[in-house]
Amino acid sequence: MSKFTNHFLMSPEDIKEYVIDELGLFTNNADLTVSEIGDGNINYVFKVVDMKSGKSVVVKQADVLLRSSGRPLDISRNKIEADILKIQYDLMPEFIPEVYDYNETMCALTMEDISAYKNLRFELMNEHIFPNFAEDISTFLANTLLPTTDLCWERHEKKELVKNFTNVDMCDISEDLVFTEPYYNYKDQNVILDENKSFVEEHIYQNDKLIYHVANLRNNFMNNAQALIHGDLHSGSIFINQDGTKVIDPEFAFYGPMGYDIGNVIGNLFFPLARAHYYNGNVNFREWLQHTIRDIYDGVSRKLADTYDERVTLPLYTNHQFKKAYLDHVMSDSLGYAGTEMIRRVIGDSKVKEVSEAPLGKERIEMERALLKMGIELIIQRAEITTGTELVRRFNMIIS
Repeated sequence: MSKFTNHFLMSPEDIKEYVIDELGLFTNNADLTVSEIGDGNINYVFKVVDMKSGKSVVVKQADVLLRSSGRPLDISRNKIEADILKIQYDLMPEFIPEVYDYNETMCALTMEDISAYKNLRFELMNEHIFPNFAEDISTFLANTLLPTTDLCWERHEKKELVKNFTNVDMCDISEDLVFTEPYYNYKDQNVILDENKSFVEEHIYQNDKLIYHVANLRNNFMNNAQALIHGDLHSGSIFINQDGTKVIDPEFAFYGPMGYDIGNVIGNLFFPLARAHYYNGNVNFREWLQHTIRDIYDGVSRKLADTYDERVTLPLYTNHQFKKAYLDHVMSDSLGYAGTEMIRRVIGDSKVKEVSEAPLGKERIEMERALLKMGIELIIQRAEITTGTELVRRFNMIIS
């Protein structure tokens, strides 16, 4: 009788048995090594390599508890991840690792090993340049978001998908960490430099205009089941090399506003840009990042319009005024969510390495304030910024 008939947290030795006996992905005489490669707080991720053939796979298992705090989590989140990966793979296979198996009992997702690609966040911290990134990620966003709306998808099937992708625990984390605690520190978990506490108090906590706009963005996030979104598309969820881009870790996936994914990509690029500016980074890298931010915004806007023309057929929706208003709102949302991502990563307790590992001192204080100012600008002025050039110009004015 198989030992994998009830859920338990697998060890590396269990993983070996699992991929051979349960999945049949390797033969009994395979010389397997298993190493844990995940550094996240949500799941356990193992790389399995046959030293004889070189064949490799990745196994990602969910447990019933959060790794750091022991907080209970719904282990069905890995099924949600497997399901969205399959949908996105059908839409854009060049950007998604292939799923080989999902085991509901073990809550284990087995998929393609993408070790040839490197974590984008670390690559950007090392100031590596990827000329094709803007083209790749804008193509991915336009062609995985709009096609999963009910402008394109059959409406009954889309409603079933909304139910299937109801992701209560993971959405609860985002609703708190992104849209609540940075503006209303009710858990007293915000982590702010002493030198910036009065700045945050004045510009964030007591900024009624900002709070009004964040409340609207939070409400939109919670109630606008627009498209099937990744839900956590920061630069640590993107792997890259000079030949291509892969998007991973959609465990926060649910039906939400398209702009949340687009904004997370854009917002996270301002962290390495700010760090390069305040810590005298390579000029060519800074110029490339500015062009990349500009080209992602413009590229997504253009490609969404093209995808709309190709896929939307209902005459009501092909009305020119409706199309323009719909896409304008998506791009406005994108900038607002870029702003909320920037603010929460600076003052919340879930930071990014570009900020948390920057040396303390005058530069760090000024860098954090600039990121907060840009976040505020993007949230409040999100409907007024309509080009990538203007987006970058606003940041350059803040840091000048």
